[in-house]
Amino acid sequence: MKAVILAGGKGTRLRPLTIYTPKPIVPVVNRPFLEYQIEVLRRAGVDDIVISLSYQPDKIEHFWGDGSGLGVRLSYITEASPLGTGGAYRFAADGCETTTVVVNGDILTDIDLSAVIRTHKERKAIATLTLTKVEDTSRYGLVETNVDGAILRFLEKPKPEEAAAIGVNTVNAGIYILEPEVLSLAPKGENRSFETQIMPEIIERGMPFFGHVIESTYWSDIGTPATYLAANLDLLNGNIRGFDLPKNTGSDVATAAVVDGLSRIAEDCNIKPGAEIRCSVLGRGVLVEEKAIVENSVIWPHTRIAAGAVIRDSVVGRSCHIGRKAIVTNGAILGDKTQLTDYTQV
Repeated sequence: MKAVILAGGKGTRLRPLTIYTPKPIVPVVNRPFLEYQIEVLRRAGVDDIVISLSYQPDKIEHFWGDGSGLGVRLSYITEASPLGTGGAYRFAADGCETTTVVVNGDILTDIDLSAVIRTHKERKAIATLTLTKVEDTSRYGLVETNVDGAILRFLEKPKPEEAAAIGVNTVNAGIYILEPEVLSLAPKGENRSFETQIMPEIIERGMPFFGHVIESTYWSDIGTPATYLAANLDLLNGNIRGFDLPKNTGSDVATAAVVDGLSRIAEDCNIKPGAEIRCSVLGRGVLVEEKAIVENSVIWPHTRIAAGAVIRDSVVGRSCHIGRKAIVTNGAILGDKTQLTDYTQV
């Protein structure tokens, strides 16, 4: 079995964090984001993985190499021009004669993928689409299924009253299990969308096409700064299961500093006396000076937080300087190399 991770986007919604760092290697609790997807695939026995790239591909390929360090076989392809989700799948899986798992590159989940694959096989499906339930149906295109789970149609962002009238609140969760027959629906080299072209054609042709609703499973699209921060905090709080978080080793933490049991501190950090780190992530080489407070936040590597500064509910990028008694709160997102002078309030 093979997998394709669609990671060709520029991470525009996640800016300014992705200006210098491609989204697949954006750190989530001090691990590159895509490693969580790779681990989900590996646990399901899928270890032959193609990563489809477009933006800064050299940085990503250099980061993981052949994947042996992750216990998988990684290969990479780079789109010469945008091919859409379906076109990228055809490009990456061209000639494949086995079942392929396709994963959108924005998704963080602790799904038991082996259960989805097993159900796909039992149903003798040509395609299976994972679905998740949402409360605000106005933000998403919806997917309607019958009582047996067969997908009937796709509804493009209906009004809440329309969704309520038909009783649909399931959306595409971004993981597809596809048989080789689907490849023929995406002409080679052409831009094709799963959602608006390939999946509707599967329905029109009457091919066995099912939805798999993921229950009691964490799922998030981390494509925005708000959902990125929430995903980090969910990992710290144990809301995402099955992943081993990095241990707090190799840093200098003063005896009089406070680092709670939820926080994760990377190597070479320096936490001065009186500083407080609560439910937060500090990347490698972060300096937190006396009486500074970091709470419910993510700090990327080599950032300096000066004495008395307060950072709450925010993300601070790489190599920033937060001045003395500066205050950063309420979901602030600071890009790499941001410089805040003393007493600044953001």
